[in-house]
Amino acid sequence: MRQRLSSEPDRYRGRRRVPTPPRSRYAVVVTSAFVGAGVVALGAASNLPDNKAVDPDVLSSLSKGSSITTDALENRGDNAASRGENREANTQLSAEDAARDIYLLPLDDYEFTSAYGVRFGKLHAGIDLAAPDGTPYKAVHGGTVTAAGYSGGYGYMITIRQDDGTEMIYAHSRRVLVNKGDVVKAGQVIGEVGNTGYSYGTHLHLEVHVNGTPVDPITYLEQHGVSIKLQMESVYAALDAEAS
Repeated sequence: MRQRLSSEPDRYRGRRRVPTPPRSRYAVVVTSAFVGAGVVALGAASNLPDNKAVDPDVLSSLSKGSSITTDALENRGDNAASRGENREANTQLSAEDAARDIYLLPLDDYEFTSAYGVRFGKLHAGIDLAAPDGTPYKAVHGGTVTAAGYSGGYGYMITIRQDDGTEMIYAHSRRVLVNKGDVVKAGQVIGEVGNTGYSYGTHLHLEVHVNGTPVDPITYLEQHGVSIKLQMESVYAALDAEAS
């Protein structure tokens, strides 16, 4: 082996040895994490029961849970439908209540000719509304027809009893268009204006009896939103007309 002389230039002089890069501590951490995760996964897998060995009670519980959920949904649907039916029933009841409270004018056009009170020494127990012969007149309020036909001084007349016992009498008719026992509604045409019985001119005679006693129809109807003198009907009548 040749001995290197001290005078021989060092061919390594001026060169630096490139060191091998140290292993990154981040790589070590990541590798450890993967290894650890694998160990945990293997351990968990070893503790999982075989699908074939699942407890039947667990499956039964799951099945029952599904059934309970389905039943709950069905019950919720039934409750919603029930609430809808209740709202509809309440609406119908409200409409029926409003219909029972409707009071209307008996004629669309008339002339108020005679008031309630003493006349010729006798009680004129109603009011007179003049209109042409044969003009249709309507029920002021709903109720049951208790009399319909000719009755002495009233001529052809109609009596309608309301649910509260109040009676309305329509007299001196040319003819009546309802029969005893009929149930009528407010605004229904029930007869025609005439001049029968003890009458002085063609008109509709209207009486109101409360508890069997005649009262002033003007005052009674005003309490129910109807003005004979101003020819105004109740607010319920306007609402009913809008609904229909």
